[in-house]
Amino acid sequence: MPHRIHGRPVRALVTDIDGTLTDAHRRLDPGAIVALRNVERRGIPVVLATGNVLPIALAIHRSLGLTGPIVAENGGLLYDRSDGRDIVEKLCDRRPAMAGYRRLRARGVPVRRLFTDRWRETEVALEADVPLSRIRPVLRGLDLTAEATGYAVHLMERGAGKLPALQRALERRGLSISDCLAAGDGDNDVRMLRAAGGSVSFANGSRAARAAADWVAPSGFADGFVEALKRWRVLA
Repeated sequence: MPHRIHGRPVRALVTDIDGTLTDAHRRLDPGAIVALRNVERRGIPVVLATGNVLPIALAIHRSLGLTGPIVAENGGLLYDRSDGRDIVEKLCDRRPAMAGYRRLRARGVPVRRLFTDRWRETEVALEADVPLSRIRPVLRGLDLTAEATGYAVHLMERGAGKLPALQRALERRGLSISDCLAAGDGDNDVRMLRAAGGSVSFANGSRAARAAADWVAPSGFADGFVEALKRWRVLA
């Protein structure tokens, strides 16, 4: 019997990818793969909520046989299937993020776009080697926000993020975020961890992610993820 949230069973599992389903080298962990397949076999759909681009998230989704929707680009893109059709919805305008990137470069901030940025449609993702404390002051006055994941800095239209995209995706399935167990390790996971019916982070999680979670696994990365699923009884 799955763990219950406020008297109700867990109806979906929402999980980040990098730092959550991977090892310390960002390699997808075999233990996490087995765990996710077993969760799906128990009739609990898995929702991927990632800062990564949709092509990468979709490859993982299909390879693992997951049935939940995908939130990609840190909430900018929403993917689902309906009546046998692939549906992709853009939730953000990329123009504010591009304006922010151009301003950073013009002001001499040495930011570099990720290689995967060539596939992004709704945001700009930067290498994580320039701290937010240097980026945010330069962006004041623009209609965008900057958020760190530990692996990148995401420039997004103001109001964007994983949580609003998740809420939209879940509503289509007749679910709410309060029906879900959510797992994540980064600052960009904080809002969804706070809103979820139950939430977990790991030893490698950011300080903010660990503070937002209901429970923090003693182990890090995918080992902690599997520990958390067992604790919440969504994994036997």
